[in-house]
Amino acid sequence: MSIVVTGATGALGRLVIEQLLTTVPADRIAAVVRDKEKAAGLAARGVELRIADYSRPETLTGAFRAGDRVLLISGSEVGSRVAQHAAVIDAAKAAGVAQLAYTGILGGPDADFQLAAEHKVTEQLILDSGLPYTFLRNGWYTENYTAHLAPVLAHGAVVANAGEGRVASATRADYAAAAAAVLTGEGHLGAVYELSGDVAWSFAEYAAEVSRASGKEIAHQDVPAAVHQEILVGAGVPEAFAAILVDVDEAIRRGLLARTGGDLARLIGRPTTPLAGTVAAAVAAQ
Repeated sequence: MSIVVTGATGALGRLVIEQLLTTVPADRIAAVVRDKEKAAGLAARGVELRIADYSRPETLTGAFRAGDRVLLISGSEVGSRVAQHAAVIDAAKAAGVAQLAYTGILGGPDADFQLAAEHKVTEQLILDSGLPYTFLRNGWYTENYTAHLAPVLAHGAVVANAGEGRVASATRADYAAAAAAVLTGEGHLGAVYELSGDVAWSFAEYAAEVSRASGKEIAHQDVPAAVHQEILVGAGVPEAFAAILVDVDEAIRRGLLARTGGDLARLIGRPTTPLAGTVAAAVAAQ
């Protein structure tokens, strides 16, 4: 039996592997990756590489073994993910894995925004498969914002169309630690975890944190959705993806990403990483 992480060279997958290596022997960990060279560092540490591609179902044959505990990290290609995830689920079922954990989205069926649609379909596919499952409904990563600080600092503004809505974000490392916990622990089969940070913040508060960390005056500019769409497209964001981001802000306005139920902190056995520390580190890295 191995603990298998799909998408293991991605931003979240690498962190899950790192967390697993703190408690699990490397020869019990398998990384499903598309690019062997990109995963050379994992192989050098003793992690087994299984080469497969979500978009090529035939490559998933043999990616899993009977009794494996598998983490399906959702694909990044919005619009293609249902077919990709279905291929992984089919391969996992054929292999007879002992657990399929899936990184979905906070709120599950209650999440009514565009970005959630493929996650909801995937969860239903997993339920229909009959596989032993764990749903990790991840909230927002703080890095979704701190990774894009350059334009904020250049223009002195955090622009959004979320109004006074709040975001209960946590770091990718927090979510990775939760995934590792359910893959290595017991009692998680059939469980649904709504994962989010301990504290929900507003965009005005986020702007204030960036101001404190940078020493620059950073304003919060709340704009209508159509205006935000124009700003994003003008900055080079593809129109379809800009529409998704604007729709997410509308979901934030409605309070859908503000849940602070505590599941994440309970799984990782500590408080989630505060916004201020993540912002400060990101500003220092600029």
